[in-house]
Amino acid sequence: MTQTSVGIRELKAQLSRYMRQVKAGATLVITERGEPVGRIVPMSPSAEERLAMLARVGLVAWSGSKLPPPAPAVHTRGGQTVAGLLLEDRE
Repeated sequence: MTQTSVGIRELKAQLSRYMRQVKAGATLVITERGEPVGRIVPMSPSAEERLAMLARVGLVAWSGSKLPPPAPAVHTRGGQTVAGLLLEDRE
């Protein structure tokens, strides 16, 4: 992935050219009077899109359905919630 530095005035004048670079995977650092003020980066695929891509190439098997929520890592005694125990501990 390449990184290009471009001034605001140049970016405005040549926006289409720079957007083609971003679509091709480049990152643009936008400068104002030589100082970096922002960055334009290519969009990343979502987690679902990445999983689908891995399934297409055979690296994972996935039905496409959502995973169930994870079980709590900690169980408390006496019916109190972890949040309640934290609040009690702070007092």
